[in-house]
Amino acid sequence: MSGGAVPRLVIAAPSSGAGKTTVATGLMAAFTEAGLTVSPHKVGPDYIDPGYHSLATGRPGRNLDAFLCGTDRIAPLFLHGAAGADLAVVEGVMGLFDGASDRGELSSTAQVAKVLRAPVVLVVDASSQSRSVAALVHGFASWDPEVRLAGVILNKVGSDRHEQLLREAMDSSGVPVLGALRRDGRAGTPSRHLGLVPVAERRAEALDSVGELAARIREGCDLPALLALARSVPELPDAPWDPAAELAPAAGDAPAAPSARPRIAVAGGAAFTFSYAEHAELLAVAGAEVVPFDPLRDERLPPGTQGLVVGGGFPEVYAPELSANAPLRAAVAELAASGAPVSAECAGLLYLSRSIDGKPMCGVLPAEARMTERLTLGYREAVALRDNALAAAGTRVRGHEFHRTVLEPGAGADPAWGLTRPERRVEGFVAGGVHASYLHVHWAAEPALAGRLVASAARIAAARG
Repeated sequence: MSGGAVPRLVIAAPSSGAGKTTVATGLMAAFTEAGLTVSPHKVGPDYIDPGYHSLATGRPGRNLDAFLCGTDRIAPLFLHGAAGADLAVVEGVMGLFDGASDRGELSSTAQVAKVLRAPVVLVVDASSQSRSVAALVHGFASWDPEVRLAGVILNKVGSDRHEQLLREAMDSSGVPVLGALRRDGRAGTPSRHLGLVPVAERRAEALDSVGELAARIREGCDLPALLALARSVPELPDAPWDPAAELAPAAGDAPAAPSARPRIAVAGGAAFTFSYAEHAELLAVAGAEVVPFDPLRDERLPPGTQGLVVGGGFPEVYAPELSANAPLRAAVAELAASGAPVSAECAGLLYLSRSIDGKPMCGVLPAEARMTERLTLGYREAVALRDNALAAAGTRVRGHEFHRTVLEPGAGADPAWGLTRPERRVEGFVAGGVHASYLHVHWAAEPALAGRLVASAARIAAARG
């Protein structure tokens, strides 16, 4: 089988809350336990669901977001992530046809399914309906003839009698029922202010939950029929995304010798769980030695650190622990003061501030952070206002904001970005080698960001001899 013909399914729903994550993660785990190599994917910018997908499959969970990365990169990124897999399972976002606000189908599950030429399995919350389920499915199946709605999984079914009524109603819809799952809270995943609790914070419990989901899927779904459906796909004509090829035109020079590779420390652990797998891949092919560390546990940066990436996560949840690690806070401040490149997104921005809810942080930025009740959420378009360690002046990016914190002030004398849509404002901080912002950016859409960061770290390393 060629790479472009990898078997694939898209798991969608009429709306959020129907059980997409439950079904998608359970399918990934069940097929993995059956001996298949499963490639996990998630439509949209969400970081948390891919963590559960990775736990279920043993492979990195990868995002497919047409707004952040461009529609033309969806299939290449999918093929890159699915290389060597026997099956790919793609979990959708929101309702099947819901996408970026005021952008039509852009970034919707339906758009990704069409780009991937993949069959859609609709997960329906059947808890409060019987015959109406057929009308609902008929509407979704007929709305866009380019979307192949190939099956339904009935979720939250109350009893044998309820299931019988649902199946009888679906008989006339022309869409086969590929599974029926009973109401069951045993495999529930706890939530808080930004959604599910990440895997890194509850790994043992998450493993149990994923195992229970796999058991439920095996019991309630027709796995052979689902696999046959996944194998019915046509070959994709696209070439897989290649991080080395993406960076080659921008780099222009031969790769650095191994001894000259700058060491880039990347924050991880329970407080910093938000990261796209492609970022580390781009840093590596740009010439960096990527070294993970955990700000909750490590009291110093990895030896020889010449650059730092602190992505998103939940520093507000771990503010006391992060604050208590004074040696690491001092090391981060010292690195930033040296002029080394530091890229900080959202949680990283807060970690570099003076404090979070009064708990001292690294003090790199002249700003204070606090939790609020207000959720800031949505896609953004932005432009770099001046040259910095991450982006050249004029670089245009698409990003995503997702937080319940406020930083005061929200921008420095030299802001990181000028937001152009949906509102016009400046945001973030540029100071020395530091680039800190609330904006999450997918570097696969702008690989030069990784190349620029590594080149800056290499110059620092060379200057220090």
